[in-house]
Amino acid sequence: MNSAPRRVEHQLTDKGYIPVYATGIVEQPWADYSASDHEVWATLFRRQREILKGRACNEFLENQERFGMAPDAIPKFEDLNRVLKAGTNWEIVGVEGLLPDDVFFDHLANRRFPVSWWIRKPEQLDYLAEPDLFHDLFGHVPMLLNPVFADYVQAYGKGGVKAFKLGPDALQNLTRLYWYTVEFGLINTPEGVRIYGSGIVSSKGESIYSLESNAPNRIGFDLERIMRARYKIDTYQRTYFVIESFEQLMRATDPDFTPIYARLQGLPDFPAGEPQAGDKLFHRGTGEGWA
Repeated sequence: MNSAPRRVEHQLTDKGYIPVYATGIVEQPWADYSASDHEVWATLFRRQREILKGRACNEFLENQERFGMAPDAIPKFEDLNRVLKAGTNWEIVGVEGLLPDDVFFDHLANRRFPVSWWIRKPEQLDYLAEPDLFHDLFGHVPMLLNPVFADYVQAYGKGGVKAFKLGPDALQNLTRLYWYTVEFGLINTPEGVRIYGSGIVSSKGESIYSLESNAPNRIGFDLERIMRARYKIDTYQRTYFVIESFEQLMRATDPDFTPIYARLQGLPDFPAGEPQAGDKLFHRGTGEGWA
């Protein structure tokens, strides 16, 4: 364990932003958070909870309440872990920033979810290039109390360990699955289409855009379609994939992906935002059904 955790962020060079990776597990330095840190948490928490009413899926909102998350102060990892371990046998581990793929996959495969110990600065409220404490705790952790989704994330981690050994093409295919489900996933519910992806629920603008804008495509979940779909990291998504249930995600991890990777190798990628023949499209995120 590191005694003095660092705040590891990307570097800006003459070639643009370059990610910087860290590998260690660190203790959450809760006593060292400043008043500004707690205020950033409070501001973002209140704003997102209000925006997500009628937009996030019930599982997300209810699980967040089970954790006792509140705007009063940044949550303590040890408090959250008591609830999480009892619920689905997952645990939070503190990290300094982005993790290399193989380290990240190993954590997930062993039911450990990495959470950056530091929170964004006041001037970064609306956008940050990498995941911080708010994105990880507010966005990711609540869904880990859902037993099926928790199993899916672990299965994804185990698949990632395998894909890492198979090479960059397999890794790219699998990374897209995480992006379009765990990070930017939508789910069809009896109340209409709702958000469960952490990249959306932790973003003010994308929480609204993903459901209410006419700009993006909302496409029914299709594993191989997702694995061929490019994505944007610096703008709102042009495409979202809609699952029918978390059980559907779990079933998607059942087959061995090795023959799928082989089948996809050499096939062209689908551009971000362009619907393809056979796509099942939603009109909008209001539960109006298939187009």
